[in-house]
Amino acid sequence: MVMKVDAVVLAGAPNDGQLQEADAAQWEAAIPIHGKMMVNYVVEALLNSELVARTIVVGPVEIKDALPPGVTFVRSGSSIQENVFLAMDHLGKKNKVLLITSDIPLVHAEAIDDFLERCAELPGDVYYPLISKEANEQMYPESQRTYFTLKEGCFTGGNLILASPQAIINSRWVMDEAFSQRKKPWKLVRMLGFVFILKFITKRLSMGELEKRASSILGYKGVFIISPYPELGTDVDKPSDLELVRKALSPVQGKEA
Repeated sequence: MVMKVDAVVLAGAPNDGQLQEADAAQWEAAIPIHGKMMVNYVVEALLNSELVARTIVVGPVEIKDALPPGVTFVRSGSSIQENVFLAMDHLGKKNKVLLITSDIPLVHAEAIDDFLERCAELPGDVYYPLISKEANEQMYPESQRTYFTLKEGCFTGGNLILASPQAIINSRWVMDEAFSQRKKPWKLVRMLGFVFILKFITKRLSMGELEKRASSILGYKGVFIISPYPELGTDVDKPSDLELVRKALSPVQGKEA
């Protein structure tokens, strides 16, 4: 039987980037998609999951009253790291914790449960999803993602991490860097060292080598999970992304009303 996990939705990012051009909401999590805050699509997916026990949303007070019942709200601080630890203070630190961003509104319970089931099959402390370029382009051909190449293929990263409470608490600086730079492969690869950089740029770095190196840096066993669900990595960080998800989530047969 797969053990349930606790979920932390990171919803504290101000809308001060490219998305300002598409919507004037003060916070990214509050950007409306068909009358519903973007964060609520993520929250509802977690509430519908069979494998999520508790859901905590860390964000600005402005979104609190619009959140669905069944979640715990925690006021956000000034950084991802601070927000993670604010949430951890509300958890019993017994279950593994799913850290997930509020900007993947296409995510659904089936994708989350599939990821968690795959994680349960492999021993580890920190799990991170990879989605192949082929799977992503087949589902969302107009999506513009950042890819990186390993021996096993071309991938993009997801917007969630499953980790043991101990790994989160004791590897805070690495986890913060890895999560904040998850869409910038070059910045992540710099953490690995010179030999690994050479292997990466010559496309000879394998997933196994990357796991071992990541584990040595973290001090905990890291595992990559190849997910067939592009929804785990289809985030909204520019106007074209917002247009894509609004179209995909349109209540009128996938077309804007």
